[in-house]
Amino acid sequence: MSINNSKQNPWQFKDKKNIYENPWIKVEEHDVIMPNGKEGIYGKVLFKNRAIAILPIDSQGNTWLVGQYRYTIDEYSWEIPMGGGPLNEDILESAKRELKEETGLKAQKWTNIGKFHTSNSCTDEEGFIFLAEDLSQHETEFDETEVIEIMKVPFEKALDMVMNEKITDVISCMAILKASKLLF
Repeated sequence: MSINNSKQNPWQFKDKKNIYENPWIKVEEHDVIMPNGKEGIYGKVLFKNRAIAILPIDSQGNTWLVGQYRYTIDEYSWEIPMGGGPLNEDILESAKRELKEETGLKAQKWTNIGKFHTSNSCTDEEGFIFLAEDLSQHETEFDETEVIEIMKVPFEKALDMVMNEKITDVISCMAILKASKLLF
């Protein structure tokens, strides 16, 4: 089976209008000609930041999870440290900042282990996952909107939490599952 990444876009763009905007996202409505030739609309959420996720691993095979209440899903969520990296900022610098903010950790070794797109049927958000190693502990620097709990666990426990749906954030799941193949 071959994968062809150069297929032509079957959608024809006609026009767009801004529906909503805040400091994090913009929502557009596009007038289009659909692949079936009929006129239609397509909603698109444009992110003003990249998703930056960090999986810290220490020399004993432990990782750090952050817990916080997620307004959008009305649930408490355990995740790996992550946040938004401005589009004009280097992705590694964003990763370093987010890890320090949420866990107080600094890493000497950084490895980009993946690029991803979240819900690509309706958003342009792209993100990156970093493995952070050779760690040292410092003070956290939470954002003013964050109420975060930090938990250090063996990596295997984080993997079990993914498999048992205790971690359901897709970026965290992807990072932990990918790292389980890369590291072990």
